[in-house]
Amino acid sequence: MMIKAAALLAAEEGANPLLPHDFELVVGIFSFLVVFLVVGRMLVPRIQKTLAERTNAIEGGIKRAEEAQAEAQALQRRYTEQLEEARRDAARLREEAREQAAQIKAELREEAQAEARRLVEAAHAQIEADRQAAFAQLRTEIGRLSTDLAGRIVGESLEDEARQSRIVDRFLDELESSQSAQAVR
Repeated sequence: MMIKAAALLAAEEGANPLLPHDFELVVGIFSFLVVFLVVGRMLVPRIQKTLAERTNAIEGGIKRAEEAQAEAQALQRRYTEQLEEARRDAARLREEAREQAAQIKAELREEAQAEARRLVEAAHAQIEADRQAAFAQLRTEIGRLSTDLAGRIVGESLEDEARQSRIVDRFLDELESSQSAQAVR
């Protein structure tokens, strides 16, 4: 309606420079419809398809990033658990090593003490054997000296071995009994 009114006004006044000619108006409307149809039928679906692809790519990228983040967190949890397990194993191994070291130390100490006892006992046995040997040698020497002395005192020879042995034994027995009697007092 408005166009008709404008066209009537233009006809009355002559040609209005602001209003297009009828031919231009028809060509403009036809061109607009052609462009609208081409854009609507061809370009809009392509644009929508491109936008949908980009949306999917962005959403897929976000989803992949979330999955990667979840996987990284799971890996981190597993790593932390393995690290804690390794620490517990290391602590257990250190404790076992300490226990084994203490056990080995105790065994070595026991062995050293046993060896020391054996050496002390062997030394005591050797000392006792040396004492017995010295006592026997001393007894023999004392017997010989006492026989010589007794022979000089008596004036006769005491060369008979059996008699000499009996005299020495009796003398030493008397000497020991007198020493033990003095020790008791």
